[in-house]
Amino acid sequence: MECIKTENGVKITGVRDLDLAQTLDCGQSFRWVENDGKFSGVAFGKKVNLNLVGEDLYIENSTAEDFNSIWKSYLDLELDYGKIREQISEIHPVLKEACSYAPGIRILRQEPWEALCTFIISQNNNIKRIKGIVERLCESFGEKVDDFYTFPTAEKLASLSPEDLAPIRAGFRNKYIIDGAKKVASGEVDLEKCREIEYEKAREELMKIKGVGVKVADCALLFGLHRIEAFPVDVWMRRAMEKLFPNMTENDFGDYAGIAQQYIFHYSRMHPEIFE
Repeated sequence: MECIKTENGVKITGVRDLDLAQTLDCGQSFRWVENDGKFSGVAFGKKVNLNLVGEDLYIENSTAEDFNSIWKSYLDLELDYGKIREQISEIHPVLKEACSYAPGIRILRQEPWEALCTFIISQNNNIKRIKGIVERLCESFGEKVDDFYTFPTAEKLASLSPEDLAPIRAGFRNKYIIDGAKKVASGEVDLEKCREIEYEKAREELMKIKGVGVKVADCALLFGLHRIEAFPVDVWMRRAMEKLFPNMTENDFGDYAGIAQQYIFHYSRMHPEIFE
């Protein structure tokens, strides 16, 4: 890859195994807005527009420094997904088909608190409604950046009460958001520690937060802390495992279980007829 300065941002050449729609709108992040194939959003306090043309990724409003410090990692551009797909495709024929169906999916390296908070919001919810709640949360308590808002910090939300979150219309999840914010802000739950410690202990650390069960913890670990051994199981994944991978468990998917999970999740969600 090469980063080239443009009139309104940067162009990254030689980008392979990336599809913006498959990656940004497949249920791992809820903050990107698509317009004619281009995506606008905010991450780590920076607002950008992304457009992929062939193997050239255009990042408007970005500098080379921001690309190297934020977007290269956020889009996980240094991991060889082509090689990983080849490897995990040997596990099962259906997984091979899922990999081929959406070969442009990458696992985002999101800000850990944002990932944790958005997946607390995701409980018993659908993607459209999750996006609405997250948008209202950012507009109410984030900082304005152009026509978008940053994700509110744990410290900001820790100063609030569940009642203060009434405008975001998250219902019972409000008390879990505030509990999570207070525990993260105080250090009682150490997100950075969860990058390195043994997986079960990392999961237990996140489950100190009220309302955070195994599935939410796994999602936060996969999408916020890049623990790609994580294998979140929601309704779609439970159906997929029962129907498409009987007698298999998450342990059968190896070191890249989280990447395999995302291919399976997207494939299953796009093919509901399989489960009729």
